Amino acid sequence: MKGYYKVLWHSALLLAFIVGGSYFVSGLWGGKPEKIDADRTFSFSPGMTALDFASVNGLPAPALGAALGLRGREGLERSLASFGFSEPELSLKVQKSLALHNEERSKNWKKIVLKFALWFAFLGAVFILMRRGLIKYRLRNALYFAAVAIFGVVLGSDPSPMGTVKDAIVLFGAKGVFFPPRLAALAVFLLLVILANKFICSWGCQLGVLQDLLFRLSRDKNGRSILRQYKPSFEFTNTVRIIFFSVFTAAALAWGLDIVEPVDPFKIYNPAMVKMAGWLFIGALLSASLFIYRPWCHLLCPFGLVGWLAEKVSIYKIRVNYSTCIACGTCELACPSTVMSAILRRGRSIPDCFACGECQSACPTRSVTFSSGRRDLPPAGKFK
Repeated sequence: MKGYYKVLWHSALLLAFIVGGSYFVSGLWGGKPEKIDADRTFSFSPGMTALDFASVNGLPAPALGAALGLRGREGLERSLASFGFSEPELSLKVQKSLALHNEERSKNWKKIVLKFALWFAFLGAVFILMRRGLIKYRLRNALYFAAVAIFGVVLGSDPSPMGTVKDAIVLFGAKGVFFPPRLAALAVFLLLVILANKFICSWGCQLGVLQDLLFRLSRDKNGRSILRQYKPSFEFTNTVRIIFFSVFTAAALAWGLDIVEPVDPFKIYNPAMVKMAGWLFIGALLSASLFIYRPWCHLLCPFGLVGWLAEKVSIYKIRVNYSTCIACGTCELACPSTVMSAILRRGRSIPDCFACGECQSACPTRSVTFSSGRRDLPPAGKFK
């Protein structure tokens, strides 16, 4: 019971630090909440100039200029009729341009650039540690806490790997456009997955590392569970994730709805934006993280599903040297999910691997490495 209360106490302290620190820091950063405006009805007459149209409808000149294919304010003195658009065509173009303009204005670009720079530096350092097999219990937890503090508490809920998929789908469903910087961020994140086995999820995602840290708080330094922990089958978790992704995408494309937004767990790093339903969901999710490894990542995360597909062609990944492996199963027991069992036996479907290094540190013969190359097949009869 003493260990049980210790887990709860440490978890409570961690979450108090996150909520309190995030509330304070998010106020310092300021910024506008990300929100897709509802479609508007515009006042229109053929005799209007573009500037008249912007003034009457309260439109920013750059957004209107982009809708009309202009550069800057040059040409805004022309009549609307001279552009050759019907009223419905003009309305649609302005709606799309205004959506992109508002997306642009909602971003704190200095913070975003800083966050990506720190991501590259942090993930590069962890990559070196993983390659050398140096990540053990205390260092692992320290790195997770550092990632929570830096990428979550200090730098906030946005951007995040999940947002690059979720928000792109929702914006396209609502307005029929993609925000180019978001697609660029998605490309960077997927490249990181391909270079080093889901590394952005493993060590950079502010919600992923929080779940991971909570799960570790429920284990002792020898990897033994203090609370009873479970390993749901990948067939179950991935089926749920695919169904949820399908429902989410259908709602976004059919009605422009974001069904994640009311309960978005990333908002724990922007607590002023969380409502009652959100707190209930976040509380349930983080409580579940003590017993199940990364429940959001395995069951619901849109980027988690996309990243799992990209992970199939990762260059650096967990690999097993079967010539020195003694088939003791220690790495399987240490692994927080079912992925090591699949890697070890080369199952047909390899679950998400979050490159935590637990299998490396547990292996008594150093047969498990984080290295490049194809995974070998186990010798026949190696595991009976």
